[in-house]
Amino acid sequence: MIRTWHISTVPDAARARADAARLAAAHGVSDLERTRLTAALGARLRQCVTRGGTWRLEVETATEPSEDGLLRAAVISCDATDDEGGTPWHMTVACTEGAPTTDAGLPADDHETLAEALLGADEDTALVLERLGEQEDLVAFHREELDQTNHGVLALHAELDAAGRAQRDLLVAERKARSEAETARRRLTFLADASAVLTASLNHDEVVRRLQSLLVPEYAGSVDVWLFDGDDEDRVNAPRPAAAVVAARTGRPQYAADHPGDLPGVDDHPSSALLPAAPLLCIPLGTRRTPQGVLILTPAAGRWDADDVVMLIELTRRAGVAIDNARRFEHNRDIAETLQRALLTDLPTTPGLHLAARYLPATHGLNIGGDWYDAFRQPDGSLITVIGDVTGHGLHAAVMMSQLRTALRAYAVDGGTPGELLTKLHIFLHHLQPDLYATAVIARFHPDDPTLTWAAAGHPPPVLRTPDGRVHTLDAKPGAMLGIPLQQVIKDHTVTLTPGSTLALYTDGLVERRAQGIDPGIERLAAALGTFRSADLDADLDASADSLLHPLLADSERDDDVCLLLCHLHSRAAELARTPTGLAF
Repeated sequence: MIRTWHISTVPDAARARADAARLAAAHGVSDLERTRLTAALGARLRQCVTRGGTWRLEVETATEPSEDGLLRAAVISCDATDDEGGTPWHMTVACTEGAPTTDAGLPADDHETLAEALLGADEDTALVLERLGEQEDLVAFHREELDQTNHGVLALHAELDAAGRAQRDLLVAERKARSEAETARRRLTFLADASAVLTASLNHDEVVRRLQSLLVPEYAGSVDVWLFDGDDEDRVNAPRPAAAVVAARTGRPQYAADHPGDLPGVDDHPSSALLPAAPLLCIPLGTRRTPQGVLILTPAAGRWDADDVVMLIELTRRAGVAIDNARRFEHNRDIAETLQRALLTDLPTTPGLHLAARYLPATHGLNIGGDWYDAFRQPDGSLITVIGDVTGHGLHAAVMMSQLRTALRAYAVDGGTPGELLTKLHIFLHHLQPDLYATAVIARFHPDDPTLTWAAAGHPPPVLRTPDGRVHTLDAKPGAMLGIPLQQVIKDHTVTLTPGSTLALYTDGLVERRAQGIDPGIERLAAALGTFRSADLDADLDASADSLLHPLLADSERDDDVCLLLCHLHSRAAELARTPTGLAF
């Protein structure tokens, strides 16, 4: 249904506006939508009246009461010449009720119409103001919520920023702690490895060289080791930096530079006059009770790290102990070797029977003093040759070797066969040193008898080369080791000698190898001895002994003493025995 109003004056416009408002209310348009419609319509009608002419208001509503739909208002110019006649104004609002059953028109009285329109406008204005108040309250509420939200967001951002900074600080601290832990682990690993390297050698010069190679270039730019020789005057009169002299006297580390070092446990000194360009760190080697020297270092970088200095002080202390141990070992080794060489026998000169002996000390460790050889005559003219090995090494073994040697010579004065002499040595050693043992082989040569008598006690068997070049191992059942807690009578064994024969007595250091045992070594000795000619042995037995040792020791690490005693019956022994120079042997 369409209702139409023609408007040319202000009252017409007011009447049409009021009628449209009543019609919208009658069709169930909401108060707010009706107010929007009447306000917009009033503004448009005012413009139309101001411009002049005749205008037509059309309001279209639903025709059936049961229908829900739209209410459409349009303002159209009635003048055909109007420029805007072709573009009418219109507005549509929703209505929830159909067409009213009664007339919704306005009263005929203009005054009543205007009054009602004015009151309707006031109602609409009050409604709008009420809605605006509600909206303002709602906006204020939302603004307060927004402010609180903004404050919360700002606080959250601040907390997140603080948490981010704290996390970054934690990450930095974790990286720093991890770096410090890794550096400390690296120092401890270096200290342990360096200590093992230093203590692996028993040569003090080698310890010094290893110390220098360990420190340069990671922990020091240069290393100078000042070792004491035992003379206090040498410690201070040598041209050494003043800080090194103070370190030697006080036993405390010293730092010499043009600036304080502030290093833990280190005293500061001015720059050294000998080395003014570089800072010096002077650390005593050893302790004040056993001073070994002073380690003089220059830094690898511009300054020393405090933790590195603590590690260097500990490493220097360990190096001092290693040098002290090496010097003690060298001292004991020199004493033992000197004692043993002094006790080794000058072999007797005997026409027809040539003797050659070799003694080689061990090259690794304090393995000196156990091996020995001897040769002497008995009252009946027999020649006793002996080779033996005392268990253990060092000075104690050397002393026991000398006592066995002296005891054997004393027992031999009363005569006795090799087996009898070994039996007496067994009893002697068992009562003298119950916890010490020895092995030995004794061979006796007699000038009037071509028979060789020999006996062994726990020792590698002698090797005999006959003139035809064949080699025999004299491995008849030997006695047990000397000194073991066992009663034993060691038996003699005999073999006939012919001129040109050679008997080899030796210790286990010549033939025994850890990975192979002793039997292959004895076989190599027999094979090497079989390669010699009788003429060569007659001519120079000493040279033959050297030639025999070389191939046998080529694969040896020499961690034990080596003794070799060659007894060669000259090919012309009978002729030499008849010479007027003296005894046959």
